[in-house]
Amino acid sequence: MAEPQTAAPATADIVIVTTNDIPGATVARVLGPCYGTAVRSRNIVGNVLGGLRAIFGGSQTGFTQMISQTRDEALQALRAHAATLGANAVLAMRFDSGEFDAGQGQAMNEVTAYGTAVWIETANGAPAADPGRQSPWGNRG
Repeated sequence: MAEPQTAAPATADIVIVTTNDIPGATVARVLGPCYGTAVRSRNIVGNVLGGLRAIFGGSQTGFTQMISQTRDEALQALRAHAATLGANAVLAMRFDSGEFDAGQGQAMNEVTAYGTAVWIETANGAPAADPGRQSPWGNRG
């Protein structure tokens, strides 16, 4: 097995999976826990329209979109943290989310993405996510 490289790939090349391993890859080094957190809120108009929609029922598309954007931001922050640790992959990724009142009726949505930062290699000993080539699992961005 090749010695793990010390420079992490670009954040777009970091593989993030919810599984504990990746078929065809070997964990060469466990670098530790990593996380990314994002917090968002809707503007006052969005809150009012969402409140009216809640009264009459129906899909909360504005809130759904906000949660999706918050989740994507948390994943980007997770990738950035993993890169600072020298990782080329994050295993066992999970989300945790919550909502809190920021005052004056302003609800804030918080999402944290977390997992284990690792350096993985393919069966031939090459880094699995090499900035100079496409990852064998595609771009996870």
